[in-house]
Amino acid sequence: MALESLRDLYIDQLKDLYSAETQLVKALPKMAKAASNQDLRSAIEEHLEETKNQVQRLETIFQELDESPKGKKCKGMEGLIEEGAETIGEDGEPSVIDAGIIAAAQRVEHYEIAAYGCARTFAGRLGLDDQVNLLQETLDEEANADKKLTDLAESMINEDALEQGEEEETTTSPARGSRRA
Repeated sequence: MALESLRDLYIDQLKDLYSAETQLVKALPKMAKAASNQDLRSAIEEHLEETKNQVQRLETIFQELDESPKGKKCKGMEGLIEEGAETIGEDGEPSVIDAGIIAAAQRVEHYEIAAYGCARTFAGRLGLDDQVNLLQETLDEEANADKKLTDLAESMINEDALEQGEEEETTTSPARGSRRA
């Protein structure tokens, strides 16, 4: 597809978002399953349901535009999901893996926030006010998911991961302050 107009760019960006969201619908259950913290697992499962609704919103937009959502693969999301899968696949302390899952999930959220913000702005410039509202609804959900992940990280998960690291350090390191002859 040639990018001859802002409408062309808008449709191209929407196709990228559609691919990103459909990839996430497949990836989020794996992240939820890998999370050891129940609050984190619940947050991911809740966002999975939101993501399914976001796909439906995009399908509504494509219907209004009389365009197909298919035809593009979001390579950015593919890479972010792959990085998250690497974290999930690591051996390690569950609380540390949970902190890694949050880091991966927040990279995804920030990517989506940027993409939806651009798409919403394009829709506004094109006078597509109903689509602006649908995209803003999704943008708000992405921002809320990011905040929820931050709250989980700061309230418990990062602390649990830190404590685990300190426990390991005291069991594997020589006593502090000891001198060797």
